[in-house]
Amino acid sequence: MPFKRLLTTLVESVPGGSGAILADWEGEAVEQFSHGDPFEMKVTAAHWGIVLTLLKGVHEKFSAGGVREAVVSTEEQYVVVGAVGDDYALVMTMDRQALPLLALKRFRDTVQLLHKEIY
Repeated sequence: MPFKRLLTTLVESVPGGSGAILADWEGEAVEQFSHGDPFEMKVTAAHWGIVLTLLKGVHEKFSAGGVREAVVSTEEQYVVVGAVGDDYALVMTMDRQALPLLALKRFRDTVQLLHKEIY
């Protein structure tokens, strides 16, 4: 499975991209690519995976449809977190100079490719 290649392409296709990780429903890393500390990327995936799970519960209360992804802006970075099917999450981090809408487009494309590989 070309997970590493897909994650590398995602990060490298977004100026300012710093890392991407595919994690399973328990928050365990399946594959990752990062310009920084690999352990830090694993911790990032675990925490943002929890946030994604909480966001998925929003649609049950407000009938807004299923949550696909979220873009979060912090003081130091942007984070995109999204579901890959029911069992996996993709997390991408970028510095503050990145273009979040470009990243979101590339993120969605990668989710589709990962979904085809997994399911």
